[in-house]
Amino acid sequence: MTKYILSFLLIIGLSGVHAQSKKDKLAALRTSKKIISVSSIPGKDDFAVQIIALRLPAGEPGFFKNIEQAREFKCADGFVRYTVGSYPNYEEAKKEVVYYKDLGYVQAFVVNTALYKLRSSAKTRGFVPDPNKRYTIQLSAFRFPVYLSHFKGIEHVKEFYLKDRIYRYTVGDYSYEDAEKELKAIKAKGYPKAFVTELDAYLPFQIE
Repeated sequence: MTKYILSFLLIIGLSGVHAQSKKDKLAALRTSKKIISVSSIPGKDDFAVQIIALRLPAGEPGFFKNIEQAREFKCADGFVRYTVGSYPNYEEAKKEVVYYKDLGYVQAFVVNTALYKLRSSAKTRGFVPDPNKRYTIQLSAFRFPVYLSHFKGIEHVKEFYLKDRIYRYTVGDYSYEDAEKELKAIKAKGYPKAFVTELDAYLPFQIE
């Protein structure tokens, strides 16, 4: 009987160790605030309210008081600009400026993000897919890690933290042709800015 009890306790102990090893490594860093890292400029007018421009990216989510979602633009002039909202015209955006000033962002003003110049933009011209490489679909990129429950309708989301200190979230492991087919379904689920990217370049930076 003692032998069986010891075996049972050993199994429970190993199960506990396994569960502990599966703990979320980023639990203390995750936030409901979504600070979206923008990698390409919109192709048409996109009016927003710029709430602040910094020399260095914000260091923690708490910096954005009373703001749950903002876009981050690393601009060519060395500033990192943060905007909120997306409006069809200047007049609609201007209506919101007073609201954000009242929240404490006294330098808030209307911008057309289509006129921003980024430090480096995505280069897709001349792209030729490699049949020997694997591809994935990037859903979003954030300054701070978000809860994976954010990705509604998507299972098995992969998380990466690249050298630029941006957290990227992808799904799938495909050939390029299959990734392009799946991309349509992903966009239809509410991820209009999702795109196909090389999985191999991300894998060394995967968080597991």
